[in-house]
Amino acid sequence: MTVMETETTRTKGPAQGATAPTPGSADATLSAGSTDSSAGAGTGADACASAPTAHPRPNGQDHYTISEVVAFIGLTAHTLRWYERIGLMPHIDRSHTGQRRYRNRDLDWLTFVGKLRLTGMPVADMVRYAELVREGEHTFTERQELLERTRRDVRTRIAELQDTLAVLDYKINFYADARPAPERL
Repeated sequence: MTVMETETTRTKGPAQGATAPTPGSADATLSAGSTDSSAGAGTGADACASAPTAHPRPNGQDHYTISEVVAFIGLTAHTLRWYERIGLMPHIDRSHTGQRRYRNRDLDWLTFVGKLRLTGMPVADMVRYAELVREGEHTFTERQELLERTRRDVRTRIAELQDTLAVLDYKINFYADARPAPERL
């Protein structure tokens, strides 16, 4: 197992109590050495409202070149190398010729990072989150706090956007009502 393979976070699902994340869920892709035998047992409720969408990967394939990852994820090769350099990506396996070989868990992590980027989370916070996951289970509280802070920021931005949308709707309706009716013969 590599450093960023699985994470044994606990989340609470409806009437299920504490459970491990489902395989392939956002947090199930980063740290190593899950010691929880119930991880992925089908009872896990992810903290997200919906499960992450699957990658369009060929069945059974678990090694991808950087160009294949670019096609799957939509990031540039430069961005992928940068993520690796700043510590946002785990150690990426290399072929015997030194070519990067990404795994399915790397694609899962990149998808999660993409969601964090959409929240507006600063790169420094994303890197910190990755560091915390690599440090192990004793960082659960700090990881949770970081994600909760991000969720509060997202909810604030959503409320601001809803207010902005209401203003736009008002203006659009104003102009639609102010338009002169076409003359009828």
